[in-house]
Order: sequence, then structure tokens, then C-alpha cells
Amino acid sequence: MDEIKATLLIKGRVQGVYFRAHTQEQALRLGLRGYVRNLPLRRVEAVFVGPREVVEQAIAWCRQGPPRAEVSEISVSWGEPDPALAGFEIRY
Repeated sequence: MDEIKATLLIKGRVQGVYFRAHTQEQALRLGLRGYVRNLPLRRVEAVFVGPREVVEQAIAWCRQGPPRAEVSEISVSWGEPDPALAGFEIRY
């Protein structure tokens, strides 16, 4: 199955609510590669690489996020997978 990369920009109450840790758990459970990191202005960036159907499951999870999160907006851009990405990490 062909792989695809999705880069998400997530806005709302997504910092200080363990969004990155929960996103990593979800990505590993789904077998995706990539990373998640905090950005300025209380935003989170997540990059998922894997089969499109599975990446879309991760995106759907991010629309809700962990229990204390309040996601107000997600933008998604699609691209070619990066072969250098291995595993799924939290970047600082």
C-alpha cells in the first residue's frame, strides 16, 4: 500500500494537556511514522506518514485530542512521505 505524509497544524487548547504524548501513543498504536511538536502561539504540529486510510484515522483523532484538549482548528497539507522519518517521536 502506498504511503502518504500529512502535516497538521492544530490550534486551540493543545498545549499543557498532554496532546503530544497522546498523539504519539495514537500514532504508535496505528503504526505510523512521524513526529509531533509544540509551536509558538499555542499551536501543535503533527506529521504522520503511512497508508492514507490509517493517516486519516490519526487526523480524526487529532480533531478531538486528549480529554483536556479543546481543538478549535486543524489544517492539513498532504505530501510525499519522507523516508528519513523512522518511528514516531515527540520533538522539542
